[in-house]
Amino acid sequence: MTADREFRLLLVAACALVDRDGRVLIAQRPPGKQLAGLWEFPGGKVEPGESPEDALIRELEEELGVVTKTACLAPFTFASHRYETFHLLMPLYVCRQFSGMPMPREGQALKWVRPADMRAYPMPPADEPLVSFLIDLL
Repeated sequence: MTADREFRLLLVAACALVDRDGRVLIAQRPPGKQLAGLWEFPGGKVEPGESPEDALIRELEEELGVVTKTACLAPFTFASHRYETFHLLMPLYVCRQFSGMPMPREGQALKWVRPADMRAYPMPPADEPLVSFLIDLL
């Protein structure tokens, strides 16, 4: 960060939902959203007074119709990336225990992808480095 320019910090929680076959769910940002067309891990902004885990539980239900609980969210790694107008801090959790079949509720496309194949899907700059960690894990 330069001394003459301040960046607001944006806290976003993300989740690598893992199915029984070791595939991870990724979502494509829909048209009209910033970074539209890129693939990302489901999640969203952490609201004031909310923990990252609470935000993920809320976002997974709102975006995908998936229900999980705090005990099923394993903290895994994080991304720290400066965009043009803000700095993103994004903890990534791994979740293998959830109920419901993920369904796109916000116009996004969804895909179950093996971690080794994720690099074929263009991702936002903050998400890209997380793929190597998932490849090592799964």
